Amino acid sequence: MPMANGTPTKCGFVAIIGAPNVGKSTLLNRLVGAKVSIVSPKVQTTRTRVLGLTVKGPVQLIFIDTPGIFAPRRRLDRAMVAAAWDGAGDADHIAFLVDADRGINRNTQAIIDRLVERQATADLIINKVDLVKKPDLLALADKLNQTGLFRETFMISAETGDGVDGLAEHWASIVPEGPWLFPEDQLSDMPERLLAAEITREKLYHQLHQELPYAATVETESWTDQEDGSVRIEQVIYVQRDSQKAIVLGKKGARIKSIGADSRAELEDMFGCRVHLFLFVKVREKWGDDPDRYRDWGLDYNA
Repeated sequence: MPMANGTPTKCGFVAIIGAPNVGKSTLLNRLVGAKVSIVSPKVQTTRTRVLGLTVKGPVQLIFIDTPGIFAPRRRLDRAMVAAAWDGAGDADHIAFLVDADRGINRNTQAIIDRLVERQATADLIINKVDLVKKPDLLALADKLNQTGLFRETFMISAETGDGVDGLAEHWASIVPEGPWLFPEDQLSDMPERLLAAEITREKLYHQLHQELPYAATVETESWTDQEDGSVRIEQVIYVQRDSQKAIVLGKKGARIKSIGADSRAELEDMFGCRVHLFLFVKVREKWGDDPDRYRDWGLDYNA
């Protein structure tokens, strides 16, 4: 399918995989040029597959941000890891992200072993290069390339953007010819209701990541467009115990007000309108075993 000037269009999927907290979501947001995946100091923040879209001339690149791959223990863990490997299997190209400072730890080695088992090839992206001395970077790259898995090696900082443009240019040059699959101005395939819930979950983690375990989730219960152009959003934060509810609420409701204010500010910037955000906290002991939630996240409950 040619563009108006006759240049053939190209389109391809690139799956970003790696161990938890190596910077996959930060890289996706940098590649897209906007926030489409939440970022948090907590590992395993990304729970579902997120598509981020960008256009480079006649090329549409579709990036798949996947949950971090680790040794799963809970049902949710297994579903997240399965989603990551499914994303890799569906892509035209795999980008394997490694934290330069952390090097080859147990989770990274397990991913390498699985890629070898699958006889897959990938591009190696060493992230956070600003934290490591050059001789150590080169030694890490050499050790990783001895696996024979990698076509190209890139050294970047997703946080600063250093080296990221070269990544996009590389993929733009190798994805196949074909029609674009999304409108030019679309940045993600994530529904606004889910994206809004993810933004609030990010703020929850930022404020409480030392106090609150992976026992919280956020759902958008209602979304109402108002006559004045604003939007009213009601969300529920689900926790598993009353003690966790007290943590989220804070003294005299101060914590949840702060979380709401942070989320509201970002949502207004993201959606370009005034947002009336109402947060509620409810205890639901086994929300992590509810098939409906897995369906909403695009995860396989039986993984």
